[in-house]
Amino acid sequence: MVEDPKWELAILATVQGFYEKLLQEHLQGEVPIPAGLEAISLQQAEGDVESTLERMRLWLRLLDMAITPAMLRRAFTAETDSEIAEALLRYLVRKKDGGDFNRDKTDLVATFLYRHPRVPGQWERRGYGLDGSLPLSPFEIALIEILADSDVPSLPEEHVQLLRRFDQLEEEVRNYAEFNALLDSGAIARVRELKQSLESSFYHPGVLATVAPYNSTFGKRFDELFHAATQEIRRFADELQEQGGTILGNVDGVDVTVDHVAALEESELLRVDYGIALEKFRRVSKLKRALELHPPMRPRAAAAATRGKSGAAAAPAPALARRPYIDVQAMRAAVTPSQMSMEETKLRKVEESIRVFVRVADPKFRQVVPMRFFNLTLTPAEVEAYCADYLEEKSLRAGAARVLLRAVALVARLTTELEDLNRRENSASLWKLHADSLVSLLELSRTLTQQAERLMGLAKQHEGGQHAEAIRISMGKLRERSDLVIATLSKR
Repeated sequence: MVEDPKWELAILATVQGFYEKLLQEHLQGEVPIPAGLEAISLQQAEGDVESTLERMRLWLRLLDMAITPAMLRRAFTAETDSEIAEALLRYLVRKKDGGDFNRDKTDLVATFLYRHPRVPGQWERRGYGLDGSLPLSPFEIALIEILADSDVPSLPEEHVQLLRRFDQLEEEVRNYAEFNALLDSGAIARVRELKQSLESSFYHPGVLATVAPYNSTFGKRFDELFHAATQEIRRFADELQEQGGTILGNVDGVDVTVDHVAALEESELLRVDYGIALEKFRRVSKLKRALELHPPMRPRAAAAATRGKSGAAAAPAPALARRPYIDVQAMRAAVTPSQMSMEETKLRKVEESIRVFVRVADPKFRQVVPMRFFNLTLTPAEVEAYCADYLEEKSLRAGAARVLLRAVALVARLTTELEDLNRRENSASLWKLHADSLVSLLELSRTLTQQAERLMGLAKQHEGGQHAEAIRISMGKLRERSDLVIATLSKR
């Protein structure tokens, strides 16, 4: 551990400032900072430094829960100060947290330091072993210096043996010539399991110095192959569009259109954690494979195919309606378990995002949650539910709180999807995608309404009308939003 409390205070202050700025950007609003932990207060900190450190550790623990590896990946750019990355690495290594989040963040920060040395070419020269035997890499020497104040245990022999596999894995990655082959190899899952098997040894400088170069090689090769695959798909899409076609192929039972390809944001996908975006990468891979097997007809071939025996060109196909009429009831009846599962996952993420905001926001302002297109206003009962620590109870109050959480998340998702749908009126295929999501959300709202009615009945019988009234108000907001969605989808 750090011997000088003021030195640790400086490190934690750097991490705290970076985390607070990152969370503010993510929430698009101010993050309330506990009194005495503001930047100006920390700069003037005197007297009981240990007390300040203890409060900072608690505050950082809360911030750390809100900052995901994906958020860090987006925040770390070539312009990020190396001192911030070094301070964050010290903080993460000292935590010795065995969870995936802490390991993934440490992995990401160490790789950033490897990719962005203070001096160009700094890691290319070899150093000398501390015992005069095997040479240490300059990057490992740098990590030893950065983590000099951390309690780093020696590496067990079995973990040393595991590290030797990274050289072979790195060579394997370099040899992949196709994006499909890289994904089919299962390299991402295999390396993730290997990192997990290193347990607490993962935070050793020697391990980080081995893993970071592999990550750099893999990331560079992955980006190159992904760009090549998407460029090939775009070429197919351009050719099909010239012919007046719209559907490129079918992936997992879903038609992929030229609009989908036009909306494909390569840079955004590559900035998301590979594990999170893996399913999207697989869809790109499947589409590329499908197009290779059944490519769109070339313009000349397409023109010839549309001519009849008389040699006259066929009449052009009618233009696709921009905003198709849909049968909402029929679509609701056809919603699949897979669609429901996908929306459930999104709802849980929304619930967690709102919970983080409500818990760290100033009590005077936490009832207004900033969303992407709007501000979400919570009732006092909904705020209390998002702050509750009894949600796992098997009680009436816990059941009521869970209903309020889900009702708020459904209103947020319905509003967001409705706004996206209104912005996609010029693209029938993208409009339909948002319509599908809205229909799934309507079905989840119906299920919640049934659950809420049962709870309101119990609340009136056993605990008066307090919980029943809170549920009634929240479900009223959800019903209004659902009615608006149905009216919009049914509009001709």
